[in-house]
Amino acid sequence: MDTIEGRNPVLEALRSGRPISKILLAKNIERHSTLAEIIHQANSQGILLEYVDRQAIDRQSQTRVNQGIIALTAAKDYVDLSDLLEISRSKGEPAFFVILDGVEDPHNLGAILRTADATGVHGVIVRERRAVGLTPAVEKASAGAVEYVPVARVTNLNRTLETLKENNIWIVGIDRDASTDFTGIDYRPATALVIGGEGQGISDLVKKNCDFLASIPMRGKISSLNASVAAAVVMYEVLKQRQK
Repeated sequence: MDTIEGRNPVLEALRSGRPISKILLAKNIERHSTLAEIIHQANSQGILLEYVDRQAIDRQSQTRVNQGIIALTAAKDYVDLSDLLEISRSKGEPAFFVILDGVEDPHNLGAILRTADATGVHGVIVRERRAVGLTPAVEKASAGAVEYVPVARVTNLNRTLETLKENNIWIVGIDRDASTDFTGIDYRPATALVIGGEGQGISDLVKKNCDFLASIPMRGKISSLNASVAAAVVMYEVLKQRQK
């Protein structure tokens, strides 16, 4: 069994209809409106609520930030790349994907999923190797967004880029050394943003397979942004252009 930890992630898992076998609650858990909604949702879905000592919850916790509540569930499933392509077609919208080239920090992936949900991203694509997957820490950091943003895990990122291009999707890599400002790109057609991993950025071969490379202007002493912050800046530019 996998665990979903914390108030908001558990509540969003319930709201999304994700199968949950049991919810563990600390006997001394603080009462608040979110907890009341969790109890209501669990009761209406026939999910067992079990009150246990806080130490029992902490022993099962993988994030150590469980807020006295853990849901036991099957691990979150990945989707296929073909599923992501079908999602954008079914919505009648130009595709909007985010591709992560080696993001390893679960807090970064969680934050990216949260922004992806807010900006209308149809799906996130991650590497299978040397990259973080859908761990409990990612679910916690996403504040429940993992329940609503499909994630595809691929073995070969460059082959994936070729497949996207065959489906008339433009590939835009965010690279700090690029001469084009990210606001100078037209994101209204079908687009996939490529965000590099912490420290190393986008790999050279992936850069070569991008249709465009663009940078985020930096005026301070720091030369680059955190991966999740960089992704958020560009995702909101896509949203702004598509709302015009």
